[in-house]
Amino acid sequence: MQGMTTGPELDTAPDDTVVVRRRLSPSRASDFLTCPLLFRYRTIDRLPEPPSPVAARGTLVHAVLEDLFDQPAERRTPEVAQSLVPAAWQRVVAEDDRLVDLFAEPTSADPDRDAWFASVDALLQTYFRLENPQTLEPAEREVRVEGVAGADTDVPLMLTGIVDRVDVAPDGRIRIVDYKSGRSPGERFEDKALFQMKFYALVVWRTRGVVPSLLQLMYLGDGQVLRYVPTESDLLATERKLLAIWSAIDTALAVGDFQPRPSGLCRFCSHRDQCPEGGGQVLPMPTTRVE
Repeated sequence: MQGMTTGPELDTAPDDTVVVRRRLSPSRASDFLTCPLLFRYRTIDRLPEPPSPVAARGTLVHAVLEDLFDQPAERRTPEVAQSLVPAAWQRVVAEDDRLVDLFAEPTSADPDRDAWFASVDALLQTYFRLENPQTLEPAEREVRVEGVAGADTDVPLMLTGIVDRVDVAPDGRIRIVDYKSGRSPGERFEDKALFQMKFYALVVWRTRGVVPSLLQLMYLGDGQVLRYVPTESDLLATERKLLAIWSAIDTALAVGDFQPRPSGLCRFCSHRDQCPEGGGQVLPMPTTRVE
């Protein structure tokens, strides 16, 4: 289900040392590229974050689209999709108890419940304008993928993530599909948007021996579709990038220093009180060990 993320696996040793496993997901890799301190707070310290109405909406839309493909082809209609929303929302809340109070105490900063659910319906309507699910039979949905980068190195890196949808053609061609509840990025930011998809394509290539023939991002916020045909050279470059990201994480863990990286995203960060950019102080670094 969208909204679920995976990253370095953490254990706590008897001496309170945080044991970090060599494991990386697209979201955690993106966190580190955005801001190393954000990565640390989310994956090492695991600081709590308030629920995001925008993220919750995306998770709900993904859940409904997953449930839609459980229906017989003839029932994959806009009306049936909307009827699936209540049960999907109950499941989403059950999996993330932070969402229980999303509408409990309405304030100027909180979403209006009726308007929020209306926006969910609007995103589902947009989905049906982009493709006809009655003509599709996905091979896999919300599937966890795992593979190894740098298998021929001394320190291979486990890659893991959850793919929204995998379509397999009769001739074996693979299409990886990801739903986005936001708007499509400008041309300057397409590479960043495709990073996650190339990550998944790399894992599929390493585990199945087939380079996916198409990567498809469906932006339900504005009804745009971003398509990309990956090549082996693309995926090898992605692998090198991921190994470089982990090398930088490894170095930061060794010296115990994850520096903040100021950007326009800082104003949306939940951890400004623990960051110099928000006028706060960085929390003491936990003791860590990488395995």
